[in-house]
Amino acid sequence: MFKTFHNREKGFTLIELMIVVVIIGILAALAIPRFMQATTKAKQSEAKQLLKQVYTMQRTYRQANNTYGDAGVTAAAGGTFPQIGVEIMASAMYSYTMAAAQNTFTCTATANLDDDATIDTWTIDQNGNLQNTIDDVTT
Repeated sequence: MFKTFHNREKGFTLIELMIVVVIIGILAALAIPRFMQATTKAKQSEAKQLLKQVYTMQRTYRQANNTYGDAGVTAAAGGTFPQIGVEIMASAMYSYTMAAAQNTFTCTATANLDDDATIDTWTIDQNGNLQNTIDDVTT
């Protein structure tokens, strides 16, 4: 009688493991930049929300005082715009600067969201025009 030997090797070959590593590397190369861009866009929502609040409070202040408030005030995390009653949360990433006169105001939000040379900049004016003048996400 002949004995048959079954060579049952368990596990993966080195080639199979290398193919899996290459596939994971390609997926990571595609996914990580998009993830970073999405998180940076989410961080921008802070500036948009707070600048809209500044616009609303400036309009209210002007109705009562016939001028816009907090001219020349700069507020960062934990700061305030005292005349219009806007507080900057302690965890804020942006710094805010107000330029105001009797009939105009501009509030600017600036932050470096992803530790590069580009500073993300948002502005809003007395007409409610919210603009991203320098976009740290795309540059």
